[in-house]
Amino acid sequence: MRVYAVVAAGGFRRYATYRIETVAGLFTNTVFGFILAYTYRALWDERPHLGGYDMPQALTFVWLGQALLMTCVMMGGGFEDELIERIRTGDIAVDLYRPVDLQLWWLAQDLGRAAFHLLGRGIVPMVLGGLAFELALPASPGPWLAFLVAVALGVVVSFAIRYLVALSAFWLMDGAGAAQIAFLAGLFFTGMLLPLNLFPGLLGEVARALPWSSLLQLPADVFLGKHTGWGLVRVYAFQASWAAVLLLLGRLVQSAATRRVVLQGG
Repeated sequence: MRVYAVVAAGGFRRYATYRIETVAGLFTNTVFGFILAYTYRALWDERPHLGGYDMPQALTFVWLGQALLMTCVMMGGGFEDELIERIRTGDIAVDLYRPVDLQLWWLAQDLGRAAFHLLGRGIVPMVLGGLAFELALPASPGPWLAFLVAVALGVVVSFAIRYLVALSAFWLMDGAGAAQIAFLAGLFFTGMLLPLNLFPGLLGEVARALPWSSLLQLPADVFLGKHTGWGLVRVYAFQASWAAVLLLLGRLVQSAATRRVVLQGG
């Protein structure tokens, strides 16, 4: 396991070198955070306690979304673009010869990336949002720790989804279409636009049952104290179950794909 710890640390250092990109991302997250926050304020002024959230909780949801946007890669643009390109060019053959597991290698790298983005692009938007608005921040360390566990599980679920998207390039030859579908699903079903609790009827039930809810909706609700005790255990079990199912599916797809590797351009 030591090699994967080294890969994770390398992933953290790799993204830490992109200082200008990080600053630009912070600026973008903050701007969109303010746009969404004022939109939410107008909505909650008309409908107090909409979706079971009061105004501070709704605004906290907004800033948590900006903090976790790149941590959980809710709109795509992570390692999957690089992996799709390696499959397209045939460089994946080199990866398959490495004495490491392909899935665990990319997972370790993605965990390092997520850790950097949580620190590098997560804290500042939350601080700025807290200075500009009244947020519902936990007063004790328990919810913060519970939130971090939910985020970690959400990152693994996010990786598993994006890994499957990347592997589709073995058959599609170009994973851009699958990546675009994943982008739209992430934008809608994570709660990035609106909390999933606001979705009506069957649509809301389906949205909350899909794996994308693990990326924002569930961590945010844990942060806001909506899940405690056995409810928190059920949240973790839900996230861990989706992570296990999707990772296993990724393993099966990887096994099928590597039996029929098609090298293009090499």
